[in-house]
Amino acid sequence: MKKIKIFFTLLGSVAFLGFQSCLDYDIPTDDFDQTEIKVDDTIYHGAADSIDYMKSISEEGLDAAIQALNTTFRQARGGIYAMRGGKEGQTPGGHAYQRQFSLGPDNYAQFTVVPHSDFMYGELRHIYAVSPEFNPGPFSSYEITKNAFVPLLNRPEIDSIPEMKAIFLLLFNYASQEIADLYGPFPYVDFKANKQSSPFTYNDLRTIYVNIKANVDTVLKCLHYFEQKPEWYKTKVQGQMTEHLSDLSEMKAGNVDTWIRFANSFKLRMAMHIVKVDRPMAKEWAEEAVRDGVIESTDDEIGLRPMTLAISHPLVEITNTWGDSRLSASFESLLKSLNHPYADYVFEKNNSAFVNKKTGETTPANTRIVGMREGVTPGIGQASGSNPYIGCSKLQPRPFGANKPPMYLMKISEVDFLRAEGHLYGWDMGGSESFFYNRGLDNAYFEDRSRKSSSTYVTRLEEYRNLEEPVSYTYVDPQGIVDDMPSVTQIGVKWNEGDSPEVKLEKIITQKYIAAYPYSYEPWVDMRRTGYPKVFPVINPGNGDGSLSEGDLIRRMPFPNTDDASIRDIQATGLKALGGADLQATRLWWDVDQPNF
Repeated sequence: MKKIKIFFTLLGSVAFLGFQSCLDYDIPTDDFDQTEIKVDDTIYHGAADSIDYMKSISEEGLDAAIQALNTTFRQARGGIYAMRGGKEGQTPGGHAYQRQFSLGPDNYAQFTVVPHSDFMYGELRHIYAVSPEFNPGPFSSYEITKNAFVPLLNRPEIDSIPEMKAIFLLLFNYASQEIADLYGPFPYVDFKANKQSSPFTYNDLRTIYVNIKANVDTVLKCLHYFEQKPEWYKTKVQGQMTEHLSDLSEMKAGNVDTWIRFANSFKLRMAMHIVKVDRPMAKEWAEEAVRDGVIESTDDEIGLRPMTLAISHPLVEITNTWGDSRLSASFESLLKSLNHPYADYVFEKNNSAFVNKKTGETTPANTRIVGMREGVTPGIGQASGSNPYIGCSKLQPRPFGANKPPMYLMKISEVDFLRAEGHLYGWDMGGSESFFYNRGLDNAYFEDRSRKSSSTYVTRLEEYRNLEEPVSYTYVDPQGIVDDMPSVTQIGVKWNEGDSPEVKLEKIITQKYIAAYPYSYEPWVDMRRTGYPKVFPVINPGNGDGSLSEGDLIRRMPFPNTDDASIRDIQATGLKALGGADLQATRLWWDVDQPNF
């Protein structure tokens, strides 16, 4: 027995580490899930979450909990879909996916550009424009996810199935980390408590990150303890995991090891995000994750697969049917500079002719892949006759549509590139930089894993991985509106142990970026925290909220809520948590303006 001080706040049935009360208890420390959290210079001890994973339950009690939660579990599926473009409980579709990705982060990561400014429900005259209709898009999807998961986490019956609570707690925290990296501070504690109305208190990113990590550790303890449960219990709970989580892991949803590896891979991602702001803590998190086991196989990947959901990837409709997205010039230049297979089979060549406004020369249709510079003034309408930008490259419908790219939450290539980066800093990642870099390349293709044999990337992989120097390439605007732009990519692909740490990092992050396509959240994080991959400067960045100058990269999306109550909350706690003005140029906590090494 030991007397300890516990700082905590109880939020429904979910205990969330807080700092509102301090109680002295005599408790058996071996039975208490202790977590030490350091926020700024203060150390807090407390329960990271209220998951009672050692709880004993009768078979009848478990059956009753399963029955009581059946509807809530099914509703939570809609929250899973909303993580990648679903709404109203439906599988991912074009409208929600477009608002979540295509009208914002896809452009900030410079994968794509929006070719026209006019939409039925809003206007976007510049990719950095703070549109009141479109800026909240990712947050709206997060709210759907949060509103599906949090009531489940706060149901008392879920305490009888701690493994299911742990996995949904993990998914809630994953979605919360994504949204924090887009906008910055938000009311994480209040949201998790299922608070319904203002005032909401905004939490700073350090607090959010540290508490998410504490939750992940509790999730891991719960899942590891599962093996000590009775066989009848394990069988029934694995059945629930298979029934309600198979959308994210088609073949291994009922395998607890799948979720352990996902949790550790997520921890590894967070560790790398904070490497500049707190390297000792980043090292600790990363090495913990690798020791406990991260994703090592494509069978362990977590994501929504259009192949099994019987849907098309939403980008096909957004790009090819609606004409609302086109290849960016930066991505074109990067792919061509590295002789990447995607340049030959993922994107169509220009589907209409271009006339150069300076020289009068014509670029015939079907001549080359044509990207659009980020920040040029988009045209009006989706007809190439009135808006030439519609003629820029869209997706090849057969390879992209028929091969149904998964919408990953965690892809093995990302995990391997994270491990390669960690090794650069001298951390124990369980292998060498070259091993993880090359295995990352092996599994970087976008096609569904069942379509590997039909992937042009896979058939050309050996040629690609051995490119020692970049191909000389200059982006040429066929309309002559912007100047020609020589490629900013000055690295090859082949791993070279003699390269400097900076060059190695650029190679790792560049390949991680391409491997993530079309998922844009993590690539945009990497661009902000490392400066890689190198991309073209955005034209007229000041056409956003006015805080960015020539050569600047957008650092965050402004706060998404503009109602009076939210504005009061932002003024009261949001700006202090952000540590700066609500502007696109304000850096987030982990986005430190200093060298990588």
